[in-house]
Amino acid sequence: MDISALNWLAIVAATVVTFVVGFVWYNPKVFGTAWMKESGMTEEKAKSGNMGKVFGSAFVMSFILIFNMAMMFGTEIGATDGALYGFLTGFGFVAMGIGVNAMYEQRSFKYIIINGGYWMVSLAISGYILGTWH
Repeated sequence: MDISALNWLAIVAATVVTFVVGFVWYNPKVFGTAWMKESGMTEEKAKSGNMGKVFGSAFVMSFILIFNMAMMFGTEIGATDGALYGFLTGFGFVAMGIGVNAMYEQRSFKYIIINGGYWMVSLAISGYILGTWH
């Protein structure tokens, strides 16, 4: 894959999608309260974190993930395949990786479903964007 053929705006837009989905997904009215319980996160611990570092690092890592998807997908796929491949990337690579670590960390199945589900949805939408916006 020729890196110059990539649509960098699509990659950035798909990266931003991971934040938009996360804002909704981890909202206390959706899965946020359950996630906090399953991960052992507390309000105090969350507030004590360096949010610039957290969000900045998360953006860079998400960008790298989406860039890698764009490189794997190429420019020949459409929206439907992009969404499917994004979902499969989220399920087969990311969620299963989270699941393996979670087993060793003795985390709950709910923890795996919440975090893995977030990536399946985020990457399906991101794949749709990459497949649509060449």
